Amino acid sequence: MLKRLQQLILIIFTTCLIGLSVNTQNALAVNNPEFLPDYQTPVVDLANYLPETQEASLIEDIKTFEAETGWKLRVLTQFDKTPGRAVIKYWGLDDKSILLVADGKGGNILAFSIGDDVYELLSRTFWIELQTRFGNMYFVRENGENNAIVEALNTVKFCLLQNGCSVVPGLPQEQWILTLITSTVGGVIFGFAAIPRKEGQVFAWQWALIMAPLWGILFLAFGIGPVVTRTSEWLPLFRNVMGFMLGALVAYLSPFFNQSSPSET
Repeated sequence: MLKRLQQLILIIFTTCLIGLSVNTQNALAVNNPEFLPDYQTPVVDLANYLPETQEASLIEDIKTFEAETGWKLRVLTQFDKTPGRAVIKYWGLDDKSILLVADGKGGNILAFSIGDDVYELLSRTFWIELQTRFGNMYFVRENGENNAIVEALNTVKFCLLQNGCSVVPGLPQEQWILTLITSTVGGVIFGFAAIPRKEGQVFAWQWALIMAPLWGILFLAFGIGPVVTRTSEWLPLFRNVMGFMLGALVAYLSPFFNQSSPSET
């Protein structure tokens, strides 16, 4: 569990360090149309990330989705060679286009070039989270580049059909563990703040109220918020609430645990 948490923190830190930009400026810095096929296809797999059958299925799915919705999804994989700006003319990218570039040279293989109309439904933070979840080295190592591409596209299609998503649907185990930890820490702070400080006092509600911004942010914003906005399952929410209550109870009762028993004479 600790190892997965460390991996998640490293993923977030690394992605933030490189700016988390959802664009393909580096990928489109050159212009090599000779790397593109002489026929039209929504998927150009220069890096050979996609098995032949999966690529064929993905092409059909993209064509069907475009015919039904008007949204233009395109996929470019590359490693040593890139067509660069040539893809703009090749695919006729416009305001309703979403270009996914999978490049294995970086720490995060996914990058996106988004049309202006798409941002009305899916904000920049959505694309940052999408890139971080499916493009990080740990997800790719466990699931492969091909599944990272497919899972990201499936999420995009789902959210476009839902007329937009504020966050990426689904709650990965690593993210849920992080919410459980913040919920428990929030409960510990609440419990310590509620410890009686006066004789005859049972619950120091004033101190609990004073510390509410701290434990409230940890429990509600970082513990409950990410769960309820990403999944309708009740079990992760129940566990986080129990984690908060258990942390609060242990912290509240800690003075009683520390009291030494009276010595015998």
